Amino acid sequence: MGALAAAAALRRARADAPKGPQRGAPKEGDIKLPAGAVMPMRTLGRTGVKVSLLGLGGFHLGIPKDDKEAVRIVHAALDHGVTFLDNCWDYNRGKSEERMGAALAEGGRRAKVFLMTKLDGRTRASAAEQLEQSLKRLRTDAIDLVQVHEVIRMEDAERVFGPNGTMEALVAAKKAGKLRFIGFTGHKDPAIHLHMLETAARHGFTYDTVQMPVNVMDAHYKSFTRTVIPRAAKTETAVLGMKSLGSGIILQSGLVEARECLRFSMSQPVSVQITGCDTMGVLEQALSIALDFKPLPPADERQLLARTAPAAADGHFEKFKTSTQFDGTTQNPKWLETASI
Repeated sequence: MGALAAAAALRRARADAPKGPQRGAPKEGDIKLPAGAVMPMRTLGRTGVKVSLLGLGGFHLGIPKDDKEAVRIVHAALDHGVTFLDNCWDYNRGKSEERMGAALAEGGRRAKVFLMTKLDGRTRASAAEQLEQSLKRLRTDAIDLVQVHEVIRMEDAERVFGPNGTMEALVAAKKAGKLRFIGFTGHKDPAIHLHMLETAARHGFTYDTVQMPVNVMDAHYKSFTRTVIPRAAKTETAVLGMKSLGSGIILQSGLVEARECLRFSMSQPVSVQITGCDTMGVLEQALSIALDFKPLPPADERQLLARTAPAAADGHFEKFKTSTQFDGTTQNPKWLETASI
């Protein structure tokens, strides 16, 4: 593809990207939360830490126009038992971390959560600088889990573990008490995840966590659930699920409803299922599934997978696998090398 064609494709991808609440998304108060229900907790792999089944995604916190509304969403999630908070150095040019930091600064809430963020830097210097910025924005001296973000290229593994690479910065930060655990994320191809895990093993390192798409369509195309989850289980590496709704694109298939998607993902062997909530209504929907969670019976799961199989076969509704629409470091390659947003 030539430069002009690539630029045009990127413009189309950006135009198609969801920019706000999905059509038909529940409004605040539409869904009544189960009275007296307690958030289920799961073990975060071999770390032994207990975290909430539902994790609050960080990207969507940058979508509300008002900072106070984003803070209110975080507070509501915590008040209903959510303890796992997701974020990333580059989300909304730092706004997502700033809003989460503001929410945690009130009422001693930082001590009540398991805080995670991600870094794009593929050099020791860029990763270290990005971590310092994240610590400042999140208003904390230490982050519970820091993950290498967007491992979406096969060569990422070699860069991360190479001389003066990301891992040198993360290991040093852990020794300095700036982070507790180390993981990585990606959404493009399970083969890249497997390569990252094997590369780590060759360097004598085992990741604490690995984040990946876990949804009703994943099983039919470049499946992370079928390939990466069993590999992670061998080392008790905690699986962090994401993209249960694919930013709403999966719902556009007309084959599944949001509640089915969320329940299916939570029924998989994940330590936490992270979902983005840009409104109180969307948060209440996710909370209602988690607080009243019952694993999907095997027969129902098979039926759901059979229903989605034809539409999912080519990855059309998993744009994060088949396009650059969700590849922040493809659109902003400088993030791999610098700490400049």
